[in-house]
Amino acid sequence: MRTPIIAGNWKMNKTPAEAKALVEELKPLVKDASATVVVCVPAIDIPAVAEAVKGSNIKLGAENVHFKESGAYTGEISAAMLKECGVEYVIIGHSERRTYFGETDETVNLRVKAAVAAGLTPIICVGEHKEEREAGYTDALVTYQTLIALTGLTDGEVASAVIAYEPVWAIGTGLTATDEQANETIGVIRKAIAGKYGCEVAEKVRIQYGGSMNPKNVKGLMAQKEIDGGLIGGASLKAPDFSLVVNFDK
Repeated sequence: MRTPIIAGNWKMNKTPAEAKALVEELKPLVKDASATVVVCVPAIDIPAVAEAVKGSNIKLGAENVHFKESGAYTGEISAAMLKECGVEYVIIGHSERRTYFGETDETVNLRVKAAVAAGLTPIICVGEHKEEREAGYTDALVTYQTLIALTGLTDGEVASAVIAYEPVWAIGTGLTATDEQANETIGVIRKAIAGKYGCEVAEKVRIQYGGSMNPKNVKGLMAQKEIDGGLIGGASLKAPDFSLVVNFDK
């Protein structure tokens, strides 16, 4: 059985003081969660949140990582820097990074390998735009994105990775894939992993849904066979809402 994983993606929200307050409010609400609970926070918030989550079941995540160990990469953060600050998870290849900051499938792969080498668990985002879904390219696209992202990893490293299927048309729009659409596409991703790395590895990989999951739709989505959790945007910025998603099985 795969342990569900619910990860909040705060994006560019919350000052360090606000971040600490949110975590303090969240801790008692999720302390009995059966899912792995992660908050992926802006880089400036990492020290404050690392301190706030101590002694709790909340894991700390980052929103991006560079693929070089060091160098002239102004504004970037290395995997070793994140690791030393207590980060355990890192989002890689989010659609906003791809759209606004030139992230490509190849640089996603480089970042994934850097994260894994440093002992971080990557949350690898894949997904299609609306026009790509309407043209019938969803399955081919998510298969390609997934396999490129995992290139160069061992079977064990792949098994420990997290994939987040995020239909780009459902991020921040209020639109959500139906339970069946999300389950079907996540099944395609798992099938792609099985084809490359074998069924045993594919059955261990946790695959989240990342398109506007919230307290109202979480139960239906999480009831699907292939869906192992969620990468939560807006709903992760309010402790009561995020806790309802985390405690979907309560």
